[in-house]
Amino acid sequence: MKKEESESLERLRELKKIVRRHDESYYRLSNPSISDQAYDLLKKELDALEQEIDPLGLLDQESDREESDTPIHVGDDRLDSFQSHKHRVPMLSLDNTYDKEEFFEFDQRLRKIFDCATLPYVVEPKIDGVAISLTYIDGKLSLATTRGNGVEGDIVTQNLYHIENLPTDLSSFHPPPLIEIRGEIFMSHQEFCRINEERERLELSLYANPRNLAAGTVKLLDPKESKKRKLEIVLYGLGACEPNTYFSKQSSFHQALKNWGAPIVEFLKSVSNADEAWESILELDQLRHQYAYPTDGAVIKLDSLEMQARAGATSKAPRWAIAYKFESERQETLLEDIIFQVGRTGTITPVACLQPVQLAGTIVSRASLHNADEIARKDIRIGDHVMVEKAGEIIPQVIEVIFEKRKTDSTPFNFPNHCPACGAQLIRVDGEAAWRCPSLECTNQIMARLEYFASRGCMDIENLGESVIKQLVDKKIVSKISDLYQLTMEQLLSLEGFAEKSARNLLEALEISKKQDLWRLLSGLGIKHVGSAAAKDLARNFYSLEKISSSSLEELIAIDGIGDIMAQSIFSFFNSEVSRSEIEKLVEFGLQTEVSLSNQALFLQDKTFVLTGSLVRYTRDEASAKIEACGGKVSSSVSKKTSYLLAGPGAGSKLAKAESLGIEILSEEQFEKLLDSKGR
Repeated sequence: MKKEESESLERLRELKKIVRRHDESYYRLSNPSISDQAYDLLKKELDALEQEIDPLGLLDQESDREESDTPIHVGDDRLDSFQSHKHRVPMLSLDNTYDKEEFFEFDQRLRKIFDCATLPYVVEPKIDGVAISLTYIDGKLSLATTRGNGVEGDIVTQNLYHIENLPTDLSSFHPPPLIEIRGEIFMSHQEFCRINEERERLELSLYANPRNLAAGTVKLLDPKESKKRKLEIVLYGLGACEPNTYFSKQSSFHQALKNWGAPIVEFLKSVSNADEAWESILELDQLRHQYAYPTDGAVIKLDSLEMQARAGATSKAPRWAIAYKFESERQETLLEDIIFQVGRTGTITPVACLQPVQLAGTIVSRASLHNADEIARKDIRIGDHVMVEKAGEIIPQVIEVIFEKRKTDSTPFNFPNHCPACGAQLIRVDGEAAWRCPSLECTNQIMARLEYFASRGCMDIENLGESVIKQLVDKKIVSKISDLYQLTMEQLLSLEGFAEKSARNLLEALEISKKQDLWRLLSGLGIKHVGSAAAKDLARNFYSLEKISSSSLEELIAIDGIGDIMAQSIFSFFNSEVSRSEIEKLVEFGLQTEVSLSNQALFLQDKTFVLTGSLVRYTRDEASAKIEACGGKVSSSVSKKTSYLLAGPGAGSKLAKAESLGIEILSEEQFEKLLDSKGR
C-alpha cells in the first residue's frame, strides 16, 4: 500500500471513530460534545474520504476498527427502555451547508435532473429541536415516534400528551384517513431560562441548551416529571398519506395544517427560483431571533411533492431538500480565569472561566481553550475581553481577543509546568498538542480511571457514579481498580448519602460485575489505544487474560486490525509491574478472566459479517453482539474476506458488491436459523 493511501485509511478510521463518538453524545446522551459546524466539517471529510478510498481498493482492507465505547447507528436516538416502531416513510436527515455557492449547486443538481431553467421551492426555518412523527388515523392521533435511526423510532405517544399545543384530534376537519405529520418538539427560550434560573437557586448545574433539555424531557420515563417542563410542538412535514394524491405541494400541505389549527412555522415562503429562495434565507436570518423556538438555519425544499418523489433520496438524505446553516451568534465577555481539567490519561485541558453572558438562548460561563498551543496562538490572557461564539449554537468557543480593550499591565499566560491536581512535572510527547500528567498517583486521574472502569461501556457497575468515586478517593479508601472489590459495608456507611440499603446495593453491583465478559474488563483497564472493539478482538483471539498478558509483541501485531502502535501499548501495559500486580488481585477477587464457552459454542470463529440495510428484528448493536458471542467478527465494509452479509430492507451498494463477490447473503430470518442451528 502506498504511503498516501495508508494515511488516507488511517484518517478514515480516525474520522469514523470521532464521528461515532459525537453521534453517541448528540443522539443518545443529548449532550453534544462538538459544534454543528465542526461536526458537519468532519462528516464532509469522512464522506469525501469514503468516496476517494473505494476506487483505491482500500475498503477491502478496512476492518472497521471502531473504538467507540458505545458504537451506534449514525443519527440513532433510540433507547432500550422504549418500544420501537417502523416509519411508513423514512425520516432522513438533511444535507446541510454554510456556503452560498453550495446552496446554488444544490439547485443546479436538481435543475439538471428535471432539465429545466428554474424550480419552485419553499423556504422555512430549521428548528433546533427533537424531530417527531405523528400518525393520525381517521383524524385521531394514534402514534408518536422519534426519528430514531431514520427507519424506526421510539414510541413516545404517552410522553407527548402533556404538550398543550399538540393536536390530538383533527377529525372535524376531515383529513386523509391516514396521515403521518412530521414536526419538531422544542423548548422556548423563555421556559429554558425559567428552568435554569430555578436550578441556579437550588445550586444545581445549569442545562446546556433548549434542544438537549427538550430531547431529555421527551424520553423521561416519568410523565409527571416531564409535565413540569413545558414543551411545545410545531408541524411542517408530510410523511405517509393515504391517498397519496391528497396533496400536490408542500405549500398546500402547510396551508392545510393552518386550516386544521395545527401549530405551524411562522415563516414559510413559496418562491419561483433559487434566487428568490436565497433572498428568503437572508430575510429569515434577520427574523429568527424573534421566534419562540431555537432556529439555527433555513430548510429549502422543492415545493412539488411529485418532484420530490422523482428526485428521491440517497441512503442518508433526500435529494430534494437542503438545510442552510446560519452564522453562529457571538458575544463579548470578560475572561476571568483559566482553570484546568485532568483526564484519566493525564491530558491537561484548559478551560476559560467567563463573566456569564447570554448567548444563543443560553447562559455561558465557561468555554474550551483546547490546549497550550491554542492559547499561545490567540495570545489569550486572564482579564482579556474576548469574543465568544457558540458554533452551531451549542459549544462555547473563545474566538478572538479584543486587543484594544486589553489592560496595559496585562501579562502573557504561562501554561503550567506541573499538574494542577497533584503537582507532578507535566510532559508532552513529540507530535502531540496536549500536555500530560505522568503520575499514576494523580487524584484526578484516579477518579477518571475509576469512572471509566465503572461506566456502561466497560464494567457497567450500577450505583458507582462520580460523586461516590470522589468520596472513596478523597477518603483514601480506593486508589486503584482492585480496591473496589475490597470495599466493606463499614467503609460505604462512612460515605455521605449512604445507608445500609444503598451500601448493600453497591456491594451487590460489584459482585455482579465480576461475571462481566472478558472484553469489558480489558476495555475497563484503560490500556492506551484499546477501546471496546480491540478488547473484543483480544478476547476472541486469546480467550484469557493470562494468555494476553503473556503474549509477545509479534503475536499481538499478528491480530487483524491491531497495528504496531496499539500492540506496543498492550505489550507495555501487561509487562509493567504495576499492571501485573493489579491483574493478579483482580484474578484473586474472582473477576471473569476467560472467555466463557459454556453457553455459546464459538462456531462463527474466523467468520466476518457485514450488516446493511435497516434491520427490523434487531438493532445493529444486538445483531453484532450475537455474532461476537459466537466468535464472529463484524466489519463495516464488504471485501473478499467477508463471510456473510446480513441484509435488511433498504440494502444498497454493499448488497450489490456482496453479490458480485459471491458472498452468502442472509435475511434476518436466515440469520436466526443459522444461530438456532448451532444452539444459541
